[in-house]
Amino acid sequence: MDIHTVDSDEFSAEDVVKAHMEDLAIEDKFGVKQLKYWVNEQGKTIFCLMEGPSKEACNQVHLESHGNTACNIIEVADDEYNLFMGQGTEVNDLAKTNSGDLDPGYRTILLTNVVCFSQNSNGYFKKIKDLVIEHNGVIIREPTNQIMITFVYATDAISCATSIIELLESTSSKLEFNLAVVSGNPVDEKGTAFFEETKNKINSLCSLGLNKKLYLDNETVALAKKELQEQQKKTTNFTLVSNDDFVFSLMLHNTIKKHFNRSDFKSEDLFSEIGMSKSQASRKIKSLTGQTPNQLIQESRLQSALGKMSQSQKTIAEIAYQSGFNSPTYFTRVFKKRFGISPTEFIMQLA
Repeated sequence: MDIHTVDSDEFSAEDVVKAHMEDLAIEDKFGVKQLKYWVNEQGKTIFCLMEGPSKEACNQVHLESHGNTACNIIEVADDEYNLFMGQGTEVNDLAKTNSGDLDPGYRTILLTNVVCFSQNSNGYFKKIKDLVIEHNGVIIREPTNQIMITFVYATDAISCATSIIELLESTSSKLEFNLAVVSGNPVDEKGTAFFEETKNKINSLCSLGLNKKLYLDNETVALAKKELQEQQKKTTNFTLVSNDDFVFSLMLHNTIKKHFNRSDFKSEDLFSEIGMSKSQASRKIKSLTGQTPNQLIQESRLQSALGKMSQSQKTIAEIAYQSGFNSPTYFTRVFKKRFGISPTEFIMQLA
């Protein structure tokens, strides 16, 4: 699959259809088959799905037919493509939505981390799946405590996210959860993976996100501005994240993750590694996460420990040290203060 960006004020879908027909006329020469293409008139981007012997052969078709070569080409697995892009209808292999509008290729992704501190977790997971279907979403993956969902429309994603929050807040079970909604292209101008930049953004947000909080990016807001304004009237339980904050959150996430197993890693080390003064970093971290730097480091370690307890058979002591705590005793005290139960009790409930 490739991406083309067009620098022309006269860009239109009709121009793309014409260029595509030129591709079809010579594709056999290079052993390539054009399968489907997406046109974003406002963003002036085109995405083409092709089968071919190599990236070079695919690009040669564009080069010889009309000269508009791709900015980037990546390999895409059938199953991943079908989950993210398989929705909608097609006319002459031009991608359209179910409503008949041009499908711009954008997808809005919702990621939620949910940890249950009781044994009756299956009920709300089933209800989340029902909400996804109701809001026209497709579940991409669902590991032990994480669900990723994709949507054609940003408004569906936002509505689904707020419904999930209402569901989880209404349950009698003790839950920890956060959500993020991010929109992006299937192929970036740089990179080698499907929705690579979008996935990086949403994983960093969910890693740093506050409990019971929904994070949105500017792209999603722009795609669903009118609908979002209605959501703002109903709830204030979200945080708008700017592009600069995305870059900062990703840097924070990667830095803390790199030093998870260091019990001596403190906020001063964090400031030094990200190249900011104590006052600058503290203000920015507080604004983004609602926590002080030390609180953020400890919360990140606790969330790491939760994941390890949910997905491995390691002892509490092993998990404590691997998550950056200097002793199992201290880890147990901090864990119980934060979640209301001890690590041992939590593991017993998972059994």
